[in-house]
Amino acid sequence: MRLFICSLLLVFTLAFPLTSIVKSAPPPTSDIEQYLINAQFKQGETAILAKLQQNPSSDRDRFGLGVVQLMGGTERLMQSLYRYGLQQNYFTAFFPILRLPVPVNPKPQEITYAESRTILQNLLNDLDKVKTTLEPIKDNKVKLPLRIGLTRMDFNADGKLEANESFWKTFNQLTGRQATEKIVQGFAIAFDAGDVVWLRGYCNLLSAIAQTVLAHDGSKLFNSTAHLIFAKPQIPYPFLTNGTGAFNWGGNIDISDVVAFIHLINLPVIEPQRMTAALQHLLKVTALSRESWKLILAETDNDREWLPNPKQKGVIPNAVVTQPMIDSWLTFLNETDTLLTGKKLVPFWRKREMRGINLNKVFTQPQPFDLVLWVQGTAAAPYLEPGVLTDAATWQRLMQVFRGQFFQFAAWFN
Repeated sequence: MRLFICSLLLVFTLAFPLTSIVKSAPPPTSDIEQYLINAQFKQGETAILAKLQQNPSSDRDRFGLGVVQLMGGTERLMQSLYRYGLQQNYFTAFFPILRLPVPVNPKPQEITYAESRTILQNLLNDLDKVKTTLEPIKDNKVKLPLRIGLTRMDFNADGKLEANESFWKTFNQLTGRQATEKIVQGFAIAFDAGDVVWLRGYCNLLSAIAQTVLAHDGSKLFNSTAHLIFAKPQIPYPFLTNGTGAFNWGGNIDISDVVAFIHLINLPVIEPQRMTAALQHLLKVTALSRESWKLILAETDNDREWLPNPKQKGVIPNAVVTQPMIDSWLTFLNETDTLLTGKKLVPFWRKREMRGINLNKVFTQPQPFDLVLWVQGTAAAPYLEPGVLTDAATWQRLMQVFRGQFFQFAAWFN
């Protein structure tokens, strides 16, 4: 469900407080930045494509086009959630994509299971477009300064830009912090070649997640629990939308609904080729991460860095990157590859079982996904085999080097 992480807004939300950002002099606005500030994503895409036709070698314009396309896709996602009346409650708070501050829709449309899959497929298509745009960029000196927090989006698709439809105000709503427009106007990131590859990696990560979800049939889950997420789901049990049962948990959530949700995470595989595609995306993520850090380590400037090397100062003041961190991260990538390719196995959590789980076969020979049986262990049985297990010491060293904040840094490092 972490489908919105590729937007820089959510990376900030998951990892760092915006109010601690060092204020710098506002950079001159660019034509690309203006498209973001005015939510003119389609116009921007058309205009930049025209420029690229005249000058196909302009990697800066190509980088800008990818950013505009990404933000346009993000706006489409927000508008889809608004159209179908995304509900904010204790349940949706567990899922980052559903924590987005989508305005309350007074006239939501009905949503079917097929339409919920279309939302994911549209996101996948948008990510593919961004990846196709960014992939040809080869200029190691490309740079694109942007005040990304000033980006605005028409969240409710009414054709107007309201005061609260900006990244920095959305950030405040998500985190409870109080960034100001003055701070955000002075906060610029000089995105460079390493960040191009970083963004490609995030798009592949999101594509892997979307492909994994779409590979499975979640119709039974939707039919019994979609009322927890959308205002007017088209389901065979209309009484679910009319009130809670005997075990109200607050709002429109009944404890029995939560139990049903967990029980129904038993998802048949309907498009196994998507699992193979997801695996390829994940392998691409690790390859691109290595490439991005190679570019970052080769940098000699010190210009508003999003991902700094140990000799640079990043725009996020309390997030210091050291060489041991980078070395450990690269070790993590290598170890992840051995798991994804099946060269090493994931340790099994049941005692007295020496075999491990072949993660590669989870993707290439997919079985129905049953959450409860995975926790119990029996769902892992088809993938158990003897072999070399991943070294637990490798993962322990990661946590030590990152001072127990590995997952926060991982959301940033990609």
